[in-house]
Amino acid sequence: MKIKKLLINCIVMLLSVSIAIFLCELLARVALNPSDYLSVEMVGDNILGAIPSPHADAGFDAWGFRNKKVPETADVVAVGDSHTFGNTARMVDSWPYVLGQLTNLRVYNMGMGGYGPNQYFYLSTTKAFQLKPRVVLWGLYMGDDFENAYSISYGLDHWAYLRQLPVQKVNANIWDPPAAKPGWSKNIRIWLSRHSVLYQIVFHASFSGRVQGEMQIRNAAKLYPGIANSLIVPKKNILEAFRPQSMLTRLDQKNPDVLEGMRITFELMQRMNDLCRKNNAQFVVVIIPTKEMVFSKYLEHNPNLSLGNVFDDLLVNEREARQKLLTFLNNSNIAYVDTLPALSGSVEHELYARTAADMHPGKNGYHVIAEAVAAAAKNGFAPASPQTAPQKSVKN
Repeated sequence: MKIKKLLINCIVMLLSVSIAIFLCELLARVALNPSDYLSVEMVGDNILGAIPSPHADAGFDAWGFRNKKVPETADVVAVGDSHTFGNTARMVDSWPYVLGQLTNLRVYNMGMGGYGPNQYFYLSTTKAFQLKPRVVLWGLYMGDDFENAYSISYGLDHWAYLRQLPVQKVNANIWDPPAAKPGWSKNIRIWLSRHSVLYQIVFHASFSGRVQGEMQIRNAAKLYPGIANSLIVPKKNILEAFRPQSMLTRLDQKNPDVLEGMRITFELMQRMNDLCRKNNAQFVVVIIPTKEMVFSKYLEHNPNLSLGNVFDDLLVNEREARQKLLTFLNNSNIAYVDTLPALSGSVEHELYARTAADMHPGKNGYHVIAEAVAAAAKNGFAPASPQTAPQKSVKN
């Protein structure tokens, strides 16, 4: 009898807890925007590489993007990757949304994690022009957009017309998980991150999540040996982590694949500029630098960094790529907004996510980007004059 009573009590408790969790999850979904918390499950696509799964549970609009709804028209359409989507921040803190608030323009966000210039071009021509925008913005992220252009162009036959190198085998699916299959506990966490707002709030968006993230930043070199490093400058309120090796690989100016990706990116931007003119719209490129370039003053030639040589090489390569990009844009009379000066001038304001596992901007960083774009919008996005790369740093 005691065992039976104990079993009944356990079942009642389990049911009670399950009902409580279900009600909390329901309340969270009613009170909050699921796209602010849930990870996006992607499925393969022959043109875009990957698109949100039809079963994705992230509060997207009818087109699958991070907006309340698809409008009939928009003044501005912002197309880009996770930096335009607004990873690590709420929808209302993504730079396209903030841009709309600052300018009173109707801004539609067409950003998606993992996308690059090929996807920007396809989405601009197939969807953006449907909204009859006056301005089409491309959020060009220096960190991986050139690599993405190469991978998609050589990995998907739809883009074969852009190829100039010999045919080669390239994996276009950058959304694939690591080769090693995750264990059952990891699979459970992945499922919860895609389907439970409550789980994301408790473990990632709460005060404890921030504390854990800052501990990761302080111990980045120990937690990710040979991959990450920390920059701590208390007097400047700087506490940041970096993963420079992957950025260096994607910007290596001696790598023919990267150079081919840059050529493809420039060609797609030229085509986009021509199409915008035909559709009575202005094409504008929003240049988003790597986190390392934003903090270059503190990272370059810093003897206290275990990955010092990697940081230095990355900054040299990004400056070279950046100069090629600016030269192309100016020669092609394509308007652009360079967000580097604004970000570099705000490094004391916690611009990036409070973690060593994600290098995206946070709320403050996206607001700085939006303010830079809004300032350019007030001037009608006039083509900018050539800008030089940032000055080399002084040592800490």
